Amino acid sequence: MEFLTADWLGTPAWFWLAFIGLVIILTAFDLGFLNKEDKEMGIGESLKLSAFYISIALAFGAWVWAAKGGEAGLQYYTGFFIEKALSIDNIFVISLIFSSFAIPPRYQYRALLWGIIAVIVLRGIMIAGGAALVTEYGWILYIFAAFLIFTGVKMLFAKDDAPIDVKGNPAVKWLSRHIPLTHELHGEKFFVKVPDGKTGKLVRAATPLFLALVVINLADLIFAVDSVPAIFAITTDTFIVYTSNIMAILGLRALYFALSAMVHRFHYLKYALALVLVFIGSKIFVADFVMDGGKFPPLISLGVTVALIAGGVIWSLVKTRGEPLVIDDK
Repeated sequence: MEFLTADWLGTPAWFWLAFIGLVIILTAFDLGFLNKEDKEMGIGESLKLSAFYISIALAFGAWVWAAKGGEAGLQYYTGFFIEKALSIDNIFVISLIFSSFAIPPRYQYRALLWGIIAVIVLRGIMIAGGAALVTEYGWILYIFAAFLIFTGVKMLFAKDDAPIDVKGNPAVKWLSRHIPLTHELHGEKFFVKVPDGKTGKLVRAATPLFLALVVINLADLIFAVDSVPAIFAITTDTFIVYTSNIMAILGLRALYFALSAMVHRFHYLKYALALVLVFIGSKIFVADFVMDGGKFPPLISLGVTVALIAGGVIWSLVKTRGEPLVIDDK
């Protein structure tokens, strides 16, 4: 029993075990119930499932609030909303990746599910590394803050991005040179056995679905460069950093099928996200140099974050009303 109450990264071990247990249950629910057979998820089903995951995440935040205090609860919700909003940009890239590899919607859910499982591990490694750096070198928070401000300003004034060459990705090229690949899908399988072109013997080869999975995870690592410093700028509590990040990501695979059809309607959200990044980065300097080392009120952080994101979403939908959904019929 002493193990359960032992401190681990500033939080009792049983908190971590409870969270890990929740993630395992949700993942098992996905694998064992929702993903029993290949089928295309409709927008209605996607929205209902998204509402379920968001409700779980909000309820978990209420538990954090009750168990760790109001400040921790507000920090969790702030991190969750920022990561959720950043996920919309991620959805656009994921949609492009699936389109480039000609992955039909009925197989996309499986790739997303295993991609999320990989992200849970990879984000954990990145956050653990970030926590170790912050603990050892407190001044690194200023670097995180400056990076967020720079990224936000760059997003504000950046022109539309050039088309992404997914198949020209270095990882895809490396895999193409080092492992056998098939040019066609084999259902939901990531690997299949096919005859070798030279020997005729059966060899294990990766399918386009596996390549899509690899590129999706690489894309998430790139997005994590923004989201992980953003949450560390809100709090250095490793438990809050990790749980808010993962709870936002868990619902991404469900939200994807609804938003991928209308992600083009969220054009102005990137400006709201840019302002959020600038605000989160700036408050580190404000708290330390203007407020003389005092804490920036977490309620204000949450309020400004939610207001900017909600404003970006509403303004985008108003400005693009009447535009049709983009449905992938592959």
